Amino acid sequence: MKEVATRAGVSPMTASYTFSKPGRVAPATRELVREAAAELGYRPDAVGRALRSGRTQQLGVVFGEHLSYAFDDPQAAQFLAGVAEVCVAEVFGVTLIPTRGDTSDVDRVLSAAVDGYVLWTTAEDDPVLDAVGGDPRPAAIQGGPRRDGIACVTQDDYQAAFAVASQALGEDRAPVVLSFPADRSRRSAVATGADLPADVLFPVTAARLRGYRDAIEASGRTWAETPVAVAPRNTRGEGAAAARRLAPGLPANTLVIAMSDELALGAYEALHATHPDTAYTGWDGSRPALELGMWSVTNPLREQGRRCARIVVGGDGGGDADATAGRFVPWSVRRGPLPREHR
Repeated sequence: MKEVATRAGVSPMTASYTFSKPGRVAPATRELVREAAAELGYRPDAVGRALRSGRTQQLGVVFGEHLSYAFDDPQAAQFLAGVAEVCVAEVFGVTLIPTRGDTSDVDRVLSAAVDGYVLWTTAEDDPVLDAVGGDPRPAAIQGGPRRDGIACVTQDDYQAAFAVASQALGEDRAPVVLSFPADRSRRSAVATGADLPADVLFPVTAARLRGYRDAIEASGRTWAETPVAVAPRNTRGEGAAAARRLAPGLPANTLVIAMSDELALGAYEALHATHPDTAYTGWDGSRPALELGMWSVTNPLREQGRRCARIVVGGDGGGDADATAGRFVPWSVRRGPLPREHR
């Protein structure tokens, strides 16, 4: 840098500002410095700059799912798109940090060269939560769990689950539930409401199950006898597999209450030929679900991604205690027009 400054006939500070704070340098002077740098083959070293400033201009996105899930799942992709929008505006890069559920997770996350973290929803017993919450870098999580030092951006899953199930149960149908996993073991299972564990560790799963339970019981049905199929992953394939496990005992007037549109669409693919009168509810308000006339909860994950990223890169209270109270995004229950064969 000193050689560049000498060649350009400016002070070392002016040469430094040309690359780090160009707005402080007159345009003509900036051009002189850049020409001198080009003649000398000089380029600022990103690692050295990060060491000096303590900033990397990178945002770490922590995924507890298989990394390909971030691209395969439509809603996860929407969430990442929202994060990316803010990063582009704030001139940040995005570093994806997958976790594997083993003892190396904490070190992998905390050793990442990032200025803050956005976390995809995880389980209450995930050790990464306490590690990130205790780190001085700002952090935000989508969907929870809540931790001191980590802002939470979510929607009211309980109320939304109660609302969508109540709407569809008004059609006098026998409910079955397609659930997200209960814990990080991600075991698939077929049970009844009475058999579900008392401590469901994924907060999104727990809140939606409570909403479905209360809606089913408010309709005069019995939650303890309601069939529940647990899908280990949020994919159409898992939704279809869960539906096939339930199929032998399904009556004609079944209502499949699914925790996502992907699970509901998979169930539809598995059942529509043999159980054509089955109705479905999903979650996310996706176009394919609405085109089939499903009830669905709108879930603006792109906006949740934007909000999480703004908290971290925009200094919107990411590490403040009051930020952990939660930031709720609005939701609504929608239903697309019924296909012609069901009208």
